[in-house]
Amino acid sequence: NRRKKKDDNILEIPSIPNPFPELCCSPFASVLSASLLPKATSRKKQVIKVYSEDDTSRALEVPSDITARDVCQLLILKNHYIDDHSWTLFEQLTHTGLGRAIEDHELVMEVQSNWAMEEENKLYFRKNYAKYEFFKNPLSFFPDHMISFPSETNAAVSHSGVLQMFLSSSTYPEIHGYLHAKEQGKKSWKKLYFLLRRSGLYFSTKGTSKEPRHLQFFCEFSNSDMYMSLTGKKIFGAPTNYGFCFKPNKSGGTRDLKLLCADDEQSRTCWMTAIRLLKYGMQLYQNYMQPYQGRSGCSPLNVTPMRSISENSLVAMDFSGHRSRIIENPTEALSVAVEEGLAWRRRGCLRLNSHGSPIAMSNMGTSIHRSQSWFHHKISREEAQRLILQHGLVDGVFLVRDSQSNPKTFVLSLSHGLKIKHFQIVPLEDDGKLFYTLDDGHTRFTDLIQLVEFYQLNKGVLPCKLKHYCARIAL
Repeated sequence: NRRKKKDDNILEIPSIPNPFPELCCSPFASVLSASLLPKATSRKKQVIKVYSEDDTSRALEVPSDITARDVCQLLILKNHYIDDHSWTLFEQLTHTGLGRAIEDHELVMEVQSNWAMEEENKLYFRKNYAKYEFFKNPLSFFPDHMISFPSETNAAVSHSGVLQMFLSSSTYPEIHGYLHAKEQGKKSWKKLYFLLRRSGLYFSTKGTSKEPRHLQFFCEFSNSDMYMSLTGKKIFGAPTNYGFCFKPNKSGGTRDLKLLCADDEQSRTCWMTAIRLLKYGMQLYQNYMQPYQGRSGCSPLNVTPMRSISENSLVAMDFSGHRSRIIENPTEALSVAVEEGLAWRRRGCLRLNSHGSPIAMSNMGTSIHRSQSWFHHKISREEAQRLILQHGLVDGVFLVRDSQSNPKTFVLSLSHGLKIKHFQIVPLEDDGKLFYTLDDGHTRFTDLIQLVEFYQLNKGVLPCKLKHYCARIAL
């Protein structure tokens, strides 16, 4: 009775509400029940090594499901680079001289899982200006003589319509033309007429015949990756420098490679772009549109590239008065910019030497450009072409280098029309002053920096303006 009375007294005490219920366990929950609760799934992490153009490297601990785009974003943040949506992760197979740009959506660990233990393959972090250029300028990627449309397509198809057909699941344009193919198990190459269709890549056994009985299957793309051949002539004896190949995901070696070679860069670019669209389809368009999601005024296949962060944050200001003001008149802003540029050059006419005393700019006019990202010291013509090719054959990609044939001159290497052209920069001396020119002295510049800045704004004697420079970044 006393125990019952005691329990009754306890029940009569009013309960005090707990102000922090989330900090306490339920009085009815068992202590052992915590082990039965589902645990948070922790993603497995691995270490990858990424290289830059100057062969510096950086080790990153990343989750196993990280994509190529995520790795690029991580390196952009760690190195404080401006994201202009052209940064790309490259896969380079050192032993075979093959390389490719890893698509933004691809898993990096899956790419590395296809590497053999004895292979010294590398991941490179660099810019690729041509990654999605075919969405912006399809005209230069699909020449009329290499593309044909289904018979039900009666009207003429615009180039933007060609892209829509590539992305459609019902129709697909046909790419056709001659390619050199390396015969399996032999060192010889054979020129054949190839056709690219939705079901795969075929070649004709009888001239340019497209009849089914004359078409032989060459390759399909679901279980293989497409690579660009960087040293095809040296390693495989290719007839031209415009090689590409297909490598099975689980390859046993070079014997499983399906090697092809085009006659020119335009042909190779057309084949490789069409195969990318065939393999990935709408995924490529989603990768291209991802940086622009949520922006107003973005219509399909008509998106202008975003300006860099630095461009978006620049405003013309006047600090000459008691109070600063924003210069809204563009003519006034331009004149102020010119005046500031001239003042900057006058201030820079005196530099300090290694002992701290000023030296005249005229004495260092031949070396001031060495600190610029677009200048590459003693590299060969072939190395310059390789660098520009890796950065993408987009109009305006350039670099400046020392001339190997004439030690006193420099060379401007420039990409235009899917070709790399070289222009000699000649030094001139007039009244004891040294100038540089591209047009036999009609336009003169006191240093290479002034020359590059001028042709970034004016086409002049060049086929196009200087737009993107090739830089050897360091990680």
